[in-house]
Amino acid sequence: MNVQDASGRVLPFDVTHRLVLSIALPMTLGFMTTPLLGLADTAVVGHLGQPDALAGLAIGAVLFDLIFASFNFLRASTTGLTAQAYGRHDRHEQQAVFWRALISALGCGFLIVVLSPVLLWLGIKLMGPQGAIADATRTYFSIRMLSGPAALANYALLGFVLGRGQGRIGLLLQTVINGVNIALAIFLGLWLGWGVAGVAWGTLIGEATGTLLGLAIVIRSFAAEERPARAELLSRSKLTQLFALNRDILIRTFVLIGAFTLMTRIGNSFGAVMLAANAVLMNFFLLSGYYLDGLANAAEQITGRSIGANYRPAFERGLKLTGLWSFGLALAAAVFFFTVGPALIRLLTTSQEVRAAAETYLPWAAVTGLTGALAFLMDGVFIGATWSRDMRNRMLMSFGGYLIALAILVPTLGNHGLWMAMNAFLLFRGIFLAMGLKKRADQTFRFAQ
Repeated sequence: MNVQDASGRVLPFDVTHRLVLSIALPMTLGFMTTPLLGLADTAVVGHLGQPDALAGLAIGAVLFDLIFASFNFLRASTTGLTAQAYGRHDRHEQQAVFWRALISALGCGFLIVVLSPVLLWLGIKLMGPQGAIADATRTYFSIRMLSGPAALANYALLGFVLGRGQGRIGLLLQTVINGVNIALAIFLGLWLGWGVAGVAWGTLIGEATGTLLGLAIVIRSFAAEERPARAELLSRSKLTQLFALNRDILIRTFVLIGAFTLMTRIGNSFGAVMLAANAVLMNFFLLSGYYLDGLANAAEQITGRSIGANYRPAFERGLKLTGLWSFGLALAAAVFFFTVGPALIRLLTTSQEVRAAAETYLPWAAVTGLTGALAFLMDGVFIGATWSRDMRNRMLMSFGGYLIALAILVPTLGNHGLWMAMNAFLLFRGIFLAMGLKKRADQTFRFAQ
């Protein structure tokens, strides 16, 4: 919590290892509940003994994730703006940021529901399921898309609590959403025999439960005298700032999704075995992503708070400590994957061909945490600082470097070249953002304490 003197000036605050971990650790644990949800849904439908239903669930889940990943800007922009208001000790603006984010989230959510028939049609055309698989996809997608307003509201809620450094509340919300989802998926899908529809209804109810709990926690903390007027919520300058921030983060997200999609498409050209091996190895990068995302969340909050307080020592200390933890854990993860990776591969697949291929390319996947650590950290810093234009432009630069690396490395080195290009892309993202860090910090903290 910031402290103010008699004149109302915000006093400096300390950044400690405890502060960093109080945000990063709960969020890492929260992120780790998400794959448990996917495993539970798969297990429920898998136990029904209907391969077509399982395939339809998988396609529907991918379509849903592709659509909703595009709205991650709601979480990111809310975190940055809230953290800056928190750093200024401006409770009035914190409320205003929250209500603007919530209104935007609900508006986007209801728009998604209205457009869901069109989105489903496009998704079916894109993925190409037929017969019973297509029917299962339609059932799952049509029900789950009804959770759009609640799912996006949860993005705003999570962004707000993270902006205030309330990592434990973020963990609580993630655990409740996924916990209710898993319990109802088992009860409705398996116990009552609703199958794919039961899994989808479990997801919808889980998202709605998380929204109601989050609203109860957040609104309860608001003071009536600090409530913003309607005119403030609809302020043209504030809405323009929010739109520009969200637009830039959205473009950055699309480019990021495009980079990983391109890797999958190129991997597919190497045959089914190589595609499966790459899919197995990507799990190592996803595991590293859990703690790197948690530390990026800590960087977002500390960066935004230090800019709001106009206190550069906290910014630099936060950068140092989150960087120390990011690279330290990434190094530990690399050693772990090099040591235990073959056993994990055997656990993830029973195919001898896929196992052999995955072990061949294991070193490239094992170091993705190290090559990506700076990228995750810089994303957190730039989101917290709301330097969205720089983040967008440097992501485009990184993607250009990635395309060049693919063009040079893949024709000569095959799948080795593909993994080298992906690691290069991660390095480009981090390095290009870091190159602009000092200049932007000098501009932002020009009149700092």
